[in-house]
Amino acid sequence: MKFIKKLLRNDEGATAIEYGLIAALIAVAAISAMQGLGSQLETTFNTTSSAMADT
Repeated sequence: MKFIKKLLRNDEGATAIEYGLIAALIAVAAISAMQGLGSQLETTFNTTSSAMADT
């Protein structure tokens, strides 16, 4: 009976899950930001390449 009460009070697993969810959310945000930055860099390099080819 003491073992079951101890399991019910133990919240370490919940904390680990919360940290995992936070890490996943940060990863999704970072990937989204990097994709936007990649598109902007592609546009910049294409513009620069075109300008250099025209001269």
